[in-house]
Amino acid sequence: MSTVIFPSPIFGPVHSRRLGVSLGINLLPSDGKVCSFDCIYCECGLNTEHRPSLSLPTREEVRIALENKLKDMQANGPVPDVLTFAGNGEPTSHPHFPEIIDDTIELRDRYFPKAKVSVLSNSTFINRAKVFDALMKVDNNILKLDTVSEEYIKRVDRPAGHYDLNEIIDRLKAFKGHVIIQTMFMKGSFQGNNVDNTGDEFVLPWLETVKAIAPSQVMIYTIDRDTPDKNLLKATHQELDRILELLKRNGISATASY
Repeated sequence: MSTVIFPSPIFGPVHSRRLGVSLGINLLPSDGKVCSFDCIYCECGLNTEHRPSLSLPTREEVRIALENKLKDMQANGPVPDVLTFAGNGEPTSHPHFPEIIDDTIELRDRYFPKAKVSVLSNSTFINRAKVFDALMKVDNNILKLDTVSEEYIKRVDRPAGHYDLNEIIDRLKAFKGHVIIQTMFMKGSFQGNNVDNTGDEFVLPWLETVKAIAPSQVMIYTIDRDTPDKNLLKATHQELDRILELLKRNGISATASY
């Protein structure tokens, strides 16, 4: 089993399937994973297999490292398309996430004003007012909604604590369009249970919820890297294309990453 643990607090730039040249910002420890989900498809592995011993990077450490990297990229390239909060777990769980967003926007404006600031989040902390307000400031507020089946979420995304799907959906609606919904579609099995969410049983209720959220965009994707469990399978091009067509037929801007 091959997994990816990212350096902290800055990594890359890397080429993102969805975002282009992306400079990564990792607000979690560099030697392990800290996440409010324990997704069976996570490229960083399962939570129990990668317990960190180091502490979170501080706000000041993030700001200094980011500025140094942006200075280097300004002098030597490449030009970033996006500054992306991702890495070894859930970025919005950092206690100073809102302040770090403010710092990042200020540095972006100074060094690469055309670059976008993106956050990849599993949505579990959007009920916190300061996190919500910070996400309203970024260019690409990319929030996970893999399904609208709580049973599937418990089986596949595996929240580490309390998770109220209806509350999450209500908060997603509260962004009033300033949100990009990101959904993983896959097939296969985990611990003997089917995890295929590409059929109408999952897609049609999810589609109705997406329509109610009215996001600026939907990003659908499938497995691209090694996963903790080898019984997981990619969704096919045809399956993703069908879901993409359903979204577009309902007036929703959408992209698919195969």
